[in-house]
Amino acid sequence: MDNKKLSPVRKTVVGVQFLFVAFGATVLMPLLVGLDPATALFSAGIGTLIFHLVTRGKVPIFLGSSFAFIAPILLASKQWGLEGTLSGFAGVALVYFIASALIKWRGTDFLSRLFPPVVVGPVIILIGLSLSGTAVDMSKSNWVLAIISLVVSITILTYARGMFRLIPVVGGIAVGYIVAMAMGLIDFKGIVEAPWFALPENIAHPILPSFDWQPFVCLMPIALATLIEHVGDVYVVSNVAGKDFVKDPGLHRTMLGDGLACLAAAFMGGPPVTTYSEVTGAMQITKITSPAVIRITAVAAIAFSVFGKLNAFLQSIPQAVLGGIMLMLFGTIATVGIQNLVRNKVDFSKTRNIIIASIMLTTGVGGAELTAGTFSLSGIGLAAIVGIILNLALPKSKEDENKSINQPNDL
Repeated sequence: MDNKKLSPVRKTVVGVQFLFVAFGATVLMPLLVGLDPATALFSAGIGTLIFHLVTRGKVPIFLGSSFAFIAPILLASKQWGLEGTLSGFAGVALVYFIASALIKWRGTDFLSRLFPPVVVGPVIILIGLSLSGTAVDMSKSNWVLAIISLVVSITILTYARGMFRLIPVVGGIAVGYIVAMAMGLIDFKGIVEAPWFALPENIAHPILPSFDWQPFVCLMPIALATLIEHVGDVYVVSNVAGKDFVKDPGLHRTMLGDGLACLAAAFMGGPPVTTYSEVTGAMQITKITSPAVIRITAVAAIAFSVFGKLNAFLQSIPQAVLGGIMLMLFGTIATVGIQNLVRNKVDFSKTRNIIIASIMLTTGVGGAELTAGTFSLSGIGLAAIVGIILNLALPKSKEDENKSINQPNDL
């Protein structure tokens, strides 16, 4: 479809459709970590507009909450509270700023050298595995609801076509919620008492980052996985749109835009926002790749965020319904890590690759912790650092040295 000939009405309709695709995951992530979903919607919309400003309005990308940060946010919230966790989000932004500067200086080759698939794959696997216990614990509160939500999501993914195939989370939650209503498990008091329109909680009552250095450093390694995902998404969007966004406006600009969006989210009390593959899939189906449509999606997200009763509805979703969705989503994250290793043909007959992947997995799953005074690093963050060090320290074969590094390790 010629995107230039789209009428304003058509652009608006498609923009709202794209938000519907991104809606489930965007609000599910904050619900799982105790953040305000309305604030997440608001920060996703603002972050997307910031991204488009930095990239000169050329790249049709929507930014939303990333599941990669669920485990570290839960850990950081327990140790340093919300204010400290928000400072960790600023650390995520710093990683993007540094990557943007290095890409501007050295090009994109260094990313593949520093973060090859043998490092990125295990990090993604660990993100999924680290969350599996949370999914099971939430499902335990009502296994009937959890299984119904899970089955509906699987059915949508398996049999749905077109745009409907992109909303398994929304479908699973909707059916699970209806069943919970029939079982008398929904408390509508909060929805009835909620105002029709209200600013998101963390916008109306700002909570600013405390800038503690511990959560700042703790969350930075997690950004490595989303940073590589960003590179892959920009390449994919380029293919879908038939343009080379890596060169114009440049990967350094898209990286900077994402970093500024993350920093803005930290000051708004929302989760870090990153490139959203679901919306890219929707563009591929509709053949509509107009950046203007994505900006309408961003404005729609902001508009939905001030709908007070919607926020109250989201808060009323039973834990078991969310748990059922998570059983699929978090397992899917782990399998994406495996797909990353397979797609990039990581050769596990080589001792070097076995060492890197195995030590990363045992470090991440085994609960290893590095402490120095009051500072501690554990879990996925520690595993990522270990993987990077091993990749740089272990000798490579001539074949590995000569292998092309121009292909992105996309997720």
